[in-house]
Amino acid sequence: MPRSGEEARRRLKQAALELYQERGFDETTAAEIAARAGVNERTFFRHFPDKREVLFDGEADLRAALTRTVVEAPEELEPFEVLLRAFGEAAQKLQDNRPFAEPRWKVIAATPALRERELAKHKWLIDAVAEALRQRGVGHGLADLAARTGWAAYQHAVQAWIDDPARSLEAHLQRAFDDLRALSAAVRPGPSNAASGSG
Repeated sequence: MPRSGEEARRRLKQAALELYQERGFDETTAAEIAARAGVNERTFFRHFPDKREVLFDGEADLRAALTRTVVEAPEELEPFEVLLRAFGEAAQKLQDNRPFAEPRWKVIAATPALRERELAKHKWLIDAVAEALRQRGVGHGLADLAARTGWAAYQHAVQAWIDDPARSLEAHLQRAFDDLRALSAAVRPGPSNAASGSG
């Protein structure tokens, strides 16, 4: 994309976020976003198919980065460590873009139409991570469970980071994964498990 195109895209994203915060998503039109960004409406639709997608720009890049990190992680790493590495890289990029990421998160949380779109995007990301784990030899069902759990830990860490910005997102993510480890270690076999193990 030409430099001027990159700048227009950046201005459109910033203008959309500002207007969504000021007026709300439902009350804002693509034409108003374009006007705030100093471009025409045709330019808006050249970059984004609709006004929801302005806030989800970069999802394809995130999906590709997560997949690549999982697939290329050292073979000796367990799936848990692979996921921490992958989501850790995503966390760093999000933290570097906090001035946009934090208000974006809040706008989505307050807007049902955006939450619905976000859930669809999340499923897309989770499926990609699960497939990457399967490429590493992780079983089908376990790969799905691991991807869903890793993404839930990441989302939990992001929310904690929004609530407590004094700590880095990376620190919140590490804490979330440590808590998962502790939770797993605390699980004790039930009577049925114990019985089957003794036989």
